[in-house]
Amino acid sequence: MTETNENQTESEHGTTSRRDLIKIAGALVGAAALTQVISGTTLASRNPSSSAETTTGPKWGMSIDINKCIGCKYCTYACQAVNNLADDMIYCVVTTESMQNGKEYFLSRPCMHCDESPCVHVCPVKATYKRDDGIVMMDYTRCIGCRYCQVACPYDARVFNWREPIAVSPKSPNFGFAEVPNRPRGVVEKCTFCVHRIDPGVAKGLVPGKDARATPACVVACPTGARAFGNLRDPESPISKVLADAKTVMRLREEELSTDPSVFYVPPDSHSNNPFIKG
Repeated sequence: MTETNENQTESEHGTTSRRDLIKIAGALVGAAALTQVISGTTLASRNPSSSAETTTGPKWGMSIDINKCIGCKYCTYACQAVNNLADDMIYCVVTTESMQNGKEYFLSRPCMHCDESPCVHVCPVKATYKRDDGIVMMDYTRCIGCRYCQVACPYDARVFNWREPIAVSPKSPNFGFAEVPNRPRGVVEKCTFCVHRIDPGVAKGLVPGKDARATPACVVACPTGARAFGNLRDPESPISKVLADAKTVMRLREEELSTDPSVFYVPPDSHSNNPFIKG
């Protein structure tokens, strides 16, 4: 495991400085605290003593390469179509941020599926829970709409369903069709890593991250390959290969909050050929 040098200040020379990484983390809910920067490794080597969690099954995770993101929001739209969401119900938020040297980039933010999830800890009725494979789920039959989880989430990754569910998402059929039942009014909703694809896919022998029918809709819809998904415990999975090949990997607000997110970012590089990273 390696970390960037505490005194690295090379952004004026074209690299991404530690201050830039802090600013990326600060894009979330005004956070300006330090973000953990790690080299690409599998989950097993990063966290070998994951306490209450089995280490024999898969551990699902996602990576997002900011250098490849063009801000098209196809990830957002595919998510809305598959989950049958109205335009004001967004599980995957895409914002425009800027580095210290003025170069702009796009930051895509789904649920982080944290190992130490504040939302799980505060739920009074255990409607929010974490599976052994790391996916943080909602039991909508238990949810009482108190919104404690929404307030506790440091990534602003949850939305409250104020109205009766819509019949058809405006993003359907252009970006997909509804694949899960509508949630009732008065519950909190969130990204599930498209668990409705993962579980039946695995049962059929498909590989999440490689086979589209077993992979989150946002990953499949990305036209530039900015997103990767897979089993963090498998060194041959798509996400493990991305993390291993990346010079630097970061997780948002991890050092400040110790939430241990399962979403990793390859930070922006001012030498990137992405025309959407500009200054």
